[in-house]
Amino acid sequence: MISRTLGPEFGGSIGTLFFLANVVSSALYITGCTEGLVENFGPSGYLVPDGMHVLPDGRWWRFLYCSVLNVLNLLVCLVGASLFAKTSVAILAVVCICLLSVMISFFTVGPHEVAIPDANTLVQNATEHVKGNFTGLSLYTMKENLFPSFGRDYSSNGEIVQFATVFGVLFSGVTGIMAGANMSGELKNPARNIPRGTLSAVAFTFFCYIIVSVLTAGTCDRFLLQNNFIFMMPINIWPPFVAIGILTATFSASLSNLIGSSRVLEALAKDNVFGNLLQFVVRGVWKGNPIAAVLVSWMLVEFIMLIGSLNMIAQINSVLFLLSYLATNLACLGLELASAPNFRPSFKYFSWHTALIGLLGTLVMMFIINPIYASCSIVLCLMLVIALHLFSPSRDYQWGSISQALIFHQVRKYLLMLDSRKDHVKFWRPQMLLLVGNPRSSCPLIHFVNDMKKSGLYVLGHVKVGEFSDFPLDPTLDEYTHWLTLVDHLKVKAFIEITVAHSIREGMLHMIRMSGLGAMKPNTIVLGFYDEESPKDFFESTESQYKTSLFSDVETSEGRRLFELRSVNNGKSLDATQFVGMIADILKMKKNVCVCRHFHNLDKSAVSRSTTIKYVDVWPVNFFQPDEMDPFDTTGHFMLQLACIINMVPGWKNLTLRVFQYTVAHQQTSVDLEVTSTVEPPHKNTHVPSHTSAERLCNLLQSLRIAATIHQVPGLPPQINAEGGCVMVNANNSNVRTSSAQPLLNNVSRTYLLSVNQLIRQHSEQTAATFIYLPPPPSLPIWEEREVYPQFLQLLTELTADLPPTILVHGVSAVTSTTL
Repeated sequence: MISRTLGPEFGGSIGTLFFLANVVSSALYITGCTEGLVENFGPSGYLVPDGMHVLPDGRWWRFLYCSVLNVLNLLVCLVGASLFAKTSVAILAVVCICLLSVMISFFTVGPHEVAIPDANTLVQNATEHVKGNFTGLSLYTMKENLFPSFGRDYSSNGEIVQFATVFGVLFSGVTGIMAGANMSGELKNPARNIPRGTLSAVAFTFFCYIIVSVLTAGTCDRFLLQNNFIFMMPINIWPPFVAIGILTATFSASLSNLIGSSRVLEALAKDNVFGNLLQFVVRGVWKGNPIAAVLVSWMLVEFIMLIGSLNMIAQINSVLFLLSYLATNLACLGLELASAPNFRPSFKYFSWHTALIGLLGTLVMMFIINPIYASCSIVLCLMLVIALHLFSPSRDYQWGSISQALIFHQVRKYLLMLDSRKDHVKFWRPQMLLLVGNPRSSCPLIHFVNDMKKSGLYVLGHVKVGEFSDFPLDPTLDEYTHWLTLVDHLKVKAFIEITVAHSIREGMLHMIRMSGLGAMKPNTIVLGFYDEESPKDFFESTESQYKTSLFSDVETSEGRRLFELRSVNNGKSLDATQFVGMIADILKMKKNVCVCRHFHNLDKSAVSRSTTIKYVDVWPVNFFQPDEMDPFDTTGHFMLQLACIINMVPGWKNLTLRVFQYTVAHQQTSVDLEVTSTVEPPHKNTHVPSHTSAERLCNLLQSLRIAATIHQVPGLPPQINAEGGCVMVNANNSNVRTSSAQPLLNNVSRTYLLSVNQLIRQHSEQTAATFIYLPPPPSLPIWEEREVYPQFLQLLTELTADLPPTILVHGVSAVTSTTL
């Protein structure tokens, strides 16, 4: 029950302790039964003539008697629980008759002295007052016993008795409250029988205890109660009634606990909580009776009985049972607080208040009984929780966990409190939506974006192209669980969104609008690059760190292999026009955009251990239309922010962040590819050249607390148009054409981009990743997109050719703040 509510880790740990509690309880009752035998049939026994005794006494003699009773329990359990169930009614009748005789005796037996047993060596060696008094019903005796005054326990070497000791012993008498739950598998209608039987038993026991306690306090003096634990025997109208009651009650209770412990152990084995360790228990079942579990429980009971002291065993027993009751109250409280609709307790007096009171009460009483035992049991429970969470096969079982219900309840509440109108740039964080065509070829990119999200929202989106009505079932349902398995395999913290649309571009629009919840919605859309490179299978590549066979033999509902790679001969479901149109749509929706290329070449493990990979580069220059103010606009800030985030992630921390800045050369006709100076922020105590733009960039990095080096590249290559004319860029960012011929797009020529590409490549030999300014696609009517957008993509392709893993970045909203 606890496993299905709190999860297998808590259920397994609490179940283990509950199993031990039943074992200790069985040992407790057998010890009590043995004590009754010795006190009645041992030296100076009440049921044997003076000077005679049937049973010798002593520590090992008592252990022998306990073992004999334990063997009798074993024989009954091997026959089956049905035998015990059939005799339970007869045992109950016998106990009730004996209890009734005790109550009658308080009224009918006259006052007399009661001898102190020989086992009480604390007073037997005294010279006087070795007898107690039974006064009959007396108001004076009641007043004398009204307030506490504890003595010493003669059965535990004279240890001082305290409230905790008394409570621990008495509480063990009501631990049978879970006996019905332990044997729920043996009941025809446990949902009806357990609550009715348990509540009626508790009520009956409560009134019996109260009546007997009041009558005892009004008839027996304190000396008798402290020094004769079987005082009811000599004051009974017929002493054998008490002996019979003690022996039958304790023996039946020990038998009930032995049966209960074997059933709990069987449940632990069936749930595979401890894996192969308890498989022998599952195999050792004969005709529904867990023979192996019974034998294990019996042996542990035998071991516990070596403790000898009934009071000590009782305290251990009480603490373990209290811990299991605490877990039960915790489970009920959690379900109530989680507002789970399927949690509908039929007990009309149940509420979260009663569950909380029960939880706190059991916790407090555990420490009152024995702080050491309580602390040890809680520590043992936590150790079991951790061990089962890490190693138990049951941790992957879909039983349902209260933690998920509580998380849902709290997340829903906090999401409603998260107001997008109160967003502030000071607390901006990247909320990433990565559109994945096929995860089989995108593993390094998925991992990289996970590093770049910086504890923000991360959504993996996938668009299945087709007509929804053509599918017999929603195809996203079939694949969703496999995507979750993918997330677990890659060890990334991401949500999954899958949709069906007529085109990828249309599906992307749906996904941007619908992914996320409330104020937690993506603000940055990440795309892979559109090129003609053959996809690489990271799941099957022998040298891949993502190699796995999890998806090898899995098919989709359409009969295709899951995450099947597109063959080179097959056409793409997306063309260049649609791809650039997606970038334009993202910017139109006021979302930041990142386009990533060459990430199939990224090896993060190599980045962290290589001595030749040293840098993360940022080129905050709009190469299509360069301007000295590019590093200071929204996109420049966004690039610096993303690069800084990556540089903060383990595995990337050892790299140096470099920011490249170009200087404008008037009437420049040649290309200078050398870095003439390196400038670091002033807080690094380095000299800052007197270049205004360099100083401003240094001040910007310092105010943003970004540790980076600035590399100045003097000038940019001249832009050469398609006819061979040269386009110069002056300090005022005005274009001066040397020919009247129109360049390819926006005055950007292929020759110019190849020179820029060469410039970047010469500075990227030791670079792990490069951030480059992404110019926005031209905003065009749809009929002009097919002509212009492929040209735009071609320019991006030539700009980023043969570079390290590259992120083309364009920002549309502020992401940094230097104000308090």
